[in-house]
This record gives sequence, structure tokens and C-alpha cells, in this order.
Amino acid sequence: MLAFMQLIFRYGFLKLQNIPLALSDWQYGLLILSTVLIAAAGYVINNIFDQDTDLENKPDRVIIGKTISESSAYNIYAVLNISGVAIGFYLSNVIVKPSFAAIFILIAATLYIYATSLKQMMVLGNIVVALLLAFSVVIIGIFDLYPAIDAENQLLMANLFSVLLDYALFAFLINFIREIVKDLEDIEGDTNQGMNTLAIALGIAKTTKLIFALGLVSIVALFVYTKTYFVNNNLFIATLYSFMFVLAPLIFFTIKIWTAKSKEEFCTLSILLKWILFFGILSIVIITLNIKHNA
Repeated sequence: MLAFMQLIFRYGFLKLQNIPLALSDWQYGLLILSTVLIAAAGYVINNIFDQDTDLENKPDRVIIGKTISESSAYNIYAVLNISGVAIGFYLSNVIVKPSFAAIFILIAATLYIYATSLKQMMVLGNIVVALLLAFSVVIIGIFDLYPAIDAENQLLMANLFSVLLDYALFAFLINFIREIVKDLEDIEGDTNQGMNTLAIALGIAKTTKLIFALGLVSIVALFVYTKTYFVNNNLFIATLYSFMFVLAPLIFFTIKIWTAKSKEEFCTLSILLKWILFFGILSIVIITLNIKHNA
């Protein structure tokens, strides 16, 4: 999903704007690679510390301790992290902002802290995961737009960066909700392992009601956004797409979460949110093409 998002925003949005970009295509590929490597490292370290929980929640998907030894997993984690941060250091120097290398170090450190401690903290772990996904959108603006800003294009670049921030917020909201749904899906194993998730603290009934409320907030926000930026600007294709592939599924999700109780239902709803995120990100291409068609 990370690589998909970053490819879509580069080639389905920024490249169609007739603006200067700081990174060449292959350098942007390195940015994607760096992001994916660090995210993969986070996935590995998370699985290392989650072995017992995963054995209860997803026994058929456990790799570390079965297919791969724990020591090998640590080696893989180190290689992935070092590679990702090294690429980030190179890219920071490419855009003549060497201090930006700290961003990659911070992300890698946050993923480690998440796996070792933050995940145990109610809500905070969910927020961190959602923020990191959202930041994978923001980092595009930091490395591809910001260094290319000059006096002539400052306003345009600010508007484009604003669009990226809008999508980052969307990614945060949907992924935050999804993380809570995943906690509901794993509630039995997490309880046995002494975890302190929101689902455990509130119980299934109250947590589903909270997710319902978050779903309603997201629906209202997306509806207002669609009306303000699409309907009012006669972007009817973008409007139709948003209603069919983002709002309608989100409304369906919100209705279904109210009565959901089983692990299977939560698993299905989690997958649905993933598709909503997918089509939501893809909407930037539809919107961009719709604007060009109307121009």
C-alpha cells in the first residue's frame, strides 16, 4: 500500500501538474524503496515481539520462530533499517537538506518503540501506526515539492502540498479506524497475552459504537469535502467516483460495524477499510483527470 500510494501521488498527480519536482524518477524510486524498507523493518521487529500473540491470533501466518529463526529475523531487521536510512541520507543530500535524514532515523526509531512498548499502550499504538501511514504521503511533499519551491511557484506548490495533507488526513482517519477494528479482531489473543488495547478496555460493544461514531465523523467530513471541492467546481466524474467507491463503502462499513460481534465480521470489515483506503488514494488520479478534462 505504501509504494502504491507514493506511485499514485507522483505519477497520477504531481507529474500531471506541469511543475518542477526535486527528485528525478529514479531518485523518487529510491524514496519509495527507502520507505518500503523501513516499513518492512518495522513489520519484522513487530513480528519478533509479537510471536506469542500471533501464535494465538494468527497461528497459520506466523513466520518468525517457525520458518525464520529469531536471530535471523533480527539480522533482516538490521539490514532493512540500515538500507532504508542510508537511502534516506543520500536523498537528503540530493535535495541539499542533509538534516532531513533525521526523518528516516526518527521513523525507524518510532517503529521500534512501537513494537517494543507503544503497542502495549491503549490508543497510542493505533495513533502511531495511522500517523506513520499518513506521513508516507507527507514525505512526498517534503522531498519532491518543498525543495523545488521558488518565488514564482510558491502559491501553486502550497496548494499541491495542501492536497497531499488532505489525503494524509484521510489515510490517517481510515487507518486509525482500521487499527481499532483489527484490535477487535484480535481481542481474544490480546487478552490472553495481557495486552491493553482499546477493545479490551471498553469491550466489544462499546468499541464498535466508538468506531461507528468515528465512521460517521469520517462520512460527514468526506461529504463536506466532496461538496466543497468537487460538486461546487463541477467535477461530476470525481463526485460520482467519490460517492460510489469511497463514501458508499464507508457508509456500508459504518452500518455493519454497529452490529458486528465475531472475529470473522471484524476481519471482513478490516479488509473493507483497506479497499476504501485504496480507492480513496486512487481518487487523486480521477480528480486530476477530471480537472484537466474540464479545463
